[in-house]
Amino acid sequence: MQNKRLIILLECAIFAAVAMVLSFIPLDIGSSFSISLGMIPMYVIAIRRGFWAAGFAGLLWGLLHFLTGKAYILMPSQAIIEYILAFSFIAFSGVFSKQVRINLAANKLKEAIQWAWGTMIIGGVARYFWHYVAGVLFWGAYAFKGWGAQLFSIVMNGASCLGTVVVSGIIISILLKTSPKLFLPK
Repeated sequence: MQNKRLIILLECAIFAAVAMVLSFIPLDIGSSFSISLGMIPMYVIAIRRGFWAAGFAGLLWGLLHFLTGKAYILMPSQAIIEYILAFSFIAFSGVFSKQVRINLAANKLKEAIQWAWGTMIIGGVARYFWHYVAGVLFWGAYAFKGWGAQLFSIVMNGASCLGTVVVSGIIISILLKTSPKLFLPK
């Protein structure tokens, strides 16, 4: 049991490190829109190990932003919301992980992919909700002329969430087809 827990913690650390590496691939358009390729390994660990592992891996990934200088910090409360809370809420990417794995193990690929998309959407929205909150509270000065902080934040974070989920979802769907064992731990 303790050995299994250690393996899960190591997997979380590895997937967080891979997510951080992918974060350095520049897919930012302006200062407010980006596609977060780091969510791909987060979705893999979420489906593979579930809610708590996804939350822990997400937290590690968020903390790695500080260590690598990739965090954009205006003030401590903003940093907590965007790099601790938002990344920890990636845990919600694991809410349907069991359903994905059960269908995958039963060779029901279509159903597994449908559950995977559901869990990725929930996890993406959970993460970007906190980026939206930070956008309203801290980034409103960067809104387009004539736009309020709320509209700017919902549009930019909503577009980033949608782009991230779609790109990640396509890749995860391909991985579910080509490498199902990646999602089925022993």
